[in-house]
Amino acid sequence: MDAAIAVDELVVDRGKRRVLRGVSFSAPAGAVVGLLGPSGCGKTTLMRCLVGVQKVRSGTVSVLGAPAGSAPLRSRVGYVTQAPSVYADLTVRENARYFATILGVDPAKADQAVHDVGLDDHATQLVGALSGGQHTRASLACALVGGPDVLVLDEPTVGLDPVLRADLWLRFHELAAGGTTLIVSSHVMDEAGRCDRLLLMRDGHFIADDTPAALRAATGTDDLEEAFLRLIRAESMEVA
Repeated sequence: MDAAIAVDELVVDRGKRRVLRGVSFSAPAGAVVGLLGPSGCGKTTLMRCLVGVQKVRSGTVSVLGAPAGSAPLRSRVGYVTQAPSVYADLTVRENARYFATILGVDPAKADQAVHDVGLDDHATQLVGALSGGQHTRASLACALVGGPDVLVLDEPTVGLDPVLRADLWLRFHELAAGGTTLIVSSHVMDEAGRCDRLLLMRDGHFIADDTPAALRAATGTDDLEEAFLRLIRAESMEVA
């Protein structure tokens, strides 16, 4: 089976700074792929490339067999940004139904998406009056309306309490079990173990692309944060 996402030697410059330094990876259908690394390492830029809204210097990005951002992908790829991506002066349900109209799908799918993220009790509430965690789930509901085959989530759990984080990760794996490919970024290393695959990024390049179990074995530690640190130290020694 062809990869749902294929990135080859991707280079991105922003101003005079090289943000992505020839990164390559592929992701199969139905996987939760974690993109982890410190703030400023290039995670968001890479995700913008996956949805086709970032200018690239060189390299290729293919999603579901088509160039990232091409017209056939617009209803097949969902994207939840760090910044608010829903309308504060509309209710949760109105936001979801608005996106359903744009995508040309049945309004019932909007209501189902609201249900799927656990916002039934807040469906008629203005988004601007929601808590931070509810706001994140409202954005996710809008991204789910079209039943995307690929879902790109930029730090969706930042600032959420542990219960909400666990609920969202459960939903992510339910989507993956249904065949959706998810790319989930985070700078919180304790979320790494929830992913099927990990892309560990530092300074615009990957220092690891493997399963959590394989990374633990390769670094000799069960602590994935410590594994990340050991990989950084090993890379530093090689450069030196």
